[in-house]
Order: sequence, then structure tokens, then C-alpha cells
Amino acid sequence: MTKDEWYRQLFERLDNSKFRSSFHLKQKDIDYIHEKGLDTIRQHAKEFIAKREAPAYIANDGKQTPMKGHPVFIAQHATATCCRECIRKWHKMQPGKELSQVQQDYLVDVIMTWIQREMERQEHIISSLTVD
Repeated sequence: MTKDEWYRQLFERLDNSKFRSSFHLKQKDIDYIHEKGLDTIRQHAKEFIAKREAPAYIANDGKQTPMKGHPVFIAQHATATCCRECIRKWHKMQPGKELSQVQQDYLVDVIMTWIQREMERQEHIISSLTVD
């Protein structure tokens, strides 16, 4: 399976999940992304994954990712990259073992793909409301 095929299937499953598909960026999140830039947001995602998800043992697993406060947190819940149990279920990475750099990079890429898709969705909504 190619990366594109995997991502297509993953995002289709996420879109079909009532819980995962309920997460959307708010305007303040989009404004923050525009203010900081996607490179900075990607760096934040890398730091959050490295600190909160990559260790083999996480004392507060299942509760380490806030539900709001940063666009990456919203994206983590939307993409099931918010805790090791969700990562196991949705991304097939077993808990109890530190995530490799390749695995961390994959999770960051999934998060950033969702953020970019969400921003495009928001722009489409805004443009459809614009009256000529």
C-alpha cells in the first residue's frame, strides 16, 4: 500500500468516526496558524509528539492531550494521535515501546495533513458564503 492509499483510507475512516469528525479548527485556531506559520505549527507538533506520545511509558496516558488551547491538540484528537491507546488502535503502533523517529515523523505528518485539510475546508466555507 502506498502512502497516498494509506492516508486516503485513514482519513476516510477518521471522517466516518462520529467522535473524530466532530473536531474542527475554530477561527482563533486558524488565525493562530496564520500568525505563526505552518513551519512553526509543525515544530510544535514535533515537540508535542516527542514529549507526550513518544515515550514508552506515559503516566497519564489518555489524558496527556488537552481538548483545546492549540490547533495541534485539536488535530491530535481528530487524527487519533492524542494518546498511545488511540495511536495503537488507529495507527497500529504498539504501546510500551518508545516511538522511533520515523513513527514520530509519520504522526506529525498526519497531524499537519489534517490541519491543512481543515484550513482548506474553512476557506471553502468562507468563499462559498461570499456574495459577488
